[in-house]
Amino acid sequence: MAVGAKHLPPLAAQKEPSLTANRIAKKPAFPKVIAMITLIAGTNRPGSNTRKVAAQLEEIYGGLKVPLNVLDLAKLPSEIFSPNAYAEKPESFQPFTEAVLQSSGLHVVTPEYNGSLPGVLKYFIDMLKFPESFEHRPVCFTGLAAGMWGALRPVEQLQAIFSYRNAHIFPVRVFMPQIHNLLDDSGKIKDAESLERLKAQAEGFSEFVETIKGVKLRPEKN
Repeated sequence: MAVGAKHLPPLAAQKEPSLTANRIAKKPAFPKVIAMITLIAGTNRPGSNTRKVAAQLEEIYGGLKVPLNVLDLAKLPSEIFSPNAYAEKPESFQPFTEAVLQSSGLHVVTPEYNGSLPGVLKYFIDMLKFPESFEHRPVCFTGLAAGMWGALRPVEQLQAIFSYRNAHIFPVRVFMPQIHNLLDDSGKIKDAESLERLKAQAEGFSEFVETIKGVKLRPEKN
């Protein structure tokens, strides 16, 4: 042994006392989950087709008698866009935070902007609490676009983000291409096939949430 060298105990005997303890100590206290789905209209563009599709989903979930809370990003408080919001969230943002934290599952409706998701949707995600906002929370995606792919790219990008955040991804996605041809003058979905796919998605996601989170969203069938 070289002069001055210290004799170390075997690796199995060496201890890391603080690492595991610190991780346990810093584990966030997750809020109580309510039997409810939160529907997110993922753009702040006024009068958007995204909001029209979200309104149709509201009706569908209503028909299933599933409790629903709708977050329209067009109603985000202006103060959330201050650079100071990274350090201290404004009180007016609290209802958005709580709606996500208390929900049994999240249904995100996103358009495609420049081959990606809207910047405001990514910013909204970044403003939410980490990791408890998405950790082990079921999430579902509906995409719409003026083009032929129906927001395939932003939905796949969102899946990557939510997978990274350890969310449970519902595998049935709905893509709505050439959205202007699918809506009537009042903003309702006139395409029967698209409407049926949304209904099947909402019903399947409700069951998925019930199974994953152990809650009851839909009333018992007679």
